[in-house]
Amino acid sequence: MSDLREAALSSKAWPFEEARKLAKRYEKNPPEKGYVLFETGYGPSGLPHIGTFGEVARTTMVRRAFEVISDIPTRLICFSDDLDGMRKVPGNVPNQEALAEHLQKPLTSVPDPFGTHDSFGAHNNAMLRRFLDTFGFEYEFYSATEFYKSGQFDEVLLRAVENYDAIMAVMLKSLREERAQTYSIFLPIHPETGRVLYVPMKEVNAKDGTVTFDDEDGREWTLPVTGGNVKFQWKPDFGARWAALGVDFEMFGKDHSTNAAIYGRICELLGGPRPLNYTFELFLDDKGQKISKSSGNGISIDEWLTYASAESLSYFMYQKPRTAKRMHFDVIPKAVDEYHQQLRAYPTQDAKAKVNNPVFHIHGGDVPASDMVVPFAMLLNLASVAHAEDKDAMWGFIKRYAPEADAATHPNLDQAAGFAVRYYNDFVKPNKQYRAPTDQERAAMQDLAAAFGSAEVALAQIAKKNAEMGNDDPLPEVDFGSDEFLQSIVFAVGKNHGFGNLREWFKALYEVLLGASQGPRFGSFAALYGVDETIKLIEQGLAGELTV
Repeated sequence: MSDLREAALSSKAWPFEEARKLAKRYEKNPPEKGYVLFETGYGPSGLPHIGTFGEVARTTMVRRAFEVISDIPTRLICFSDDLDGMRKVPGNVPNQEALAEHLQKPLTSVPDPFGTHDSFGAHNNAMLRRFLDTFGFEYEFYSATEFYKSGQFDEVLLRAVENYDAIMAVMLKSLREERAQTYSIFLPIHPETGRVLYVPMKEVNAKDGTVTFDDEDGREWTLPVTGGNVKFQWKPDFGARWAALGVDFEMFGKDHSTNAAIYGRICELLGGPRPLNYTFELFLDDKGQKISKSSGNGISIDEWLTYASAESLSYFMYQKPRTAKRMHFDVIPKAVDEYHQQLRAYPTQDAKAKVNNPVFHIHGGDVPASDMVVPFAMLLNLASVAHAEDKDAMWGFIKRYAPEADAATHPNLDQAAGFAVRYYNDFVKPNKQYRAPTDQERAAMQDLAAAFGSAEVALAQIAKKNAEMGNDDPLPEVDFGSDEFLQSIVFAVGKNHGFGNLREWFKALYEVLLGASQGPRFGSFAALYGVDETIKLIEQGLAGELTV
């Protein structure tokens, strides 16, 4: 047994905890179908959003964890319920008036408002697949329209006709009395209008495999349940899909948790074992509201990728999936920097630490090296003070800080520099608020500028701080290009000017010089921006000359 597999068997990382439950399911006998099937569902009623990606990313993490501890082959299916009727026109698409006449038609029968695909469902499916492909996910895409019309669902549909009363009994327990009066697990698709009908069944014929119903105009119809003439209501569809495909694992959001038992029981009634499930908390927007595909609140997939790498998004998805988290633009810088911190830690970790490191699950064990020699948060501040309009302007400072770095050898850093300029201009710059320093802060900043400009003054500040703290360590070697030396000056000046809580000193530097309440390690920022440039920045801040 490899060291990683052995470590994985006791890892507390949530993907391994779920993978071990799944492995236990087949510890006596492997699955008859020859593989373990992971599934994730997608409702293409609106444009794919970041929560949809999260389901696939997290499911893939569990799949990869399972492959570490088991030799049973795996498959991942992304199933799109594109035969579902369009209940309302999404608010974030063009040509909304033209879509209104197609309400209740299957999404694959609704014209594409963007004019690029055969249908609205096909457009949204293509958007989802395009994004998943950019991440290199290994998955198989299933369309509900094709699944129903091709006959792949026929066996389970006929089984549902045979077990209609039992399945209805499960469903009726969960419905209000008024809804229960007209409810059916089957939704016929009108032969003439093509609309998905929510009507009660007059007859369910197990012998013929048909259903009889009246349409909205009172006309009676009898249709076979097979061949795409009828689809399941969404709750029965969950369980039926599990049974038809032999799904072993599916995760979903907290909003499904009350229905999980229903899905599972219907799956059993249709002849399949219920899969293992994992429930995660929902993402919230900046106002604390649930992110919705149809309303388009929160961050879209493309918006995240406008300001940060795909890997940083995967990192965000890995973190505490059972804790509700705000999914807004302000989470991006932290996710980027924490992701690279974990990348840098990975090579030095033992097997136990590696399988608990988020990057192991993001990259499936094939973890790349980080080339981010400058944190993203620092790049944002550099973009601010340098008034950078593009990443080329940033590289002038980066090269001085890290002479060995260039765009070819440090592609992630190069990409991040461009992201930082874009993020700064869109989110940081409009909210910058500079303030004047207090008398205490002014005196400290004047001394900081003097210390940055003179080795003698710098060492005197450090010596004074050491004496007051009872520290008899030798003075550091003078190196104004060093993060550590510059940081020791900043630290000493703050202490010497009576900032008992140095957070207040650093906050003052950020607010007076950078127009923000938070910022990078100031010594590192000075090393990146340049000592002379930082001195000038301090002088401008003290003179009240800094503007957004």
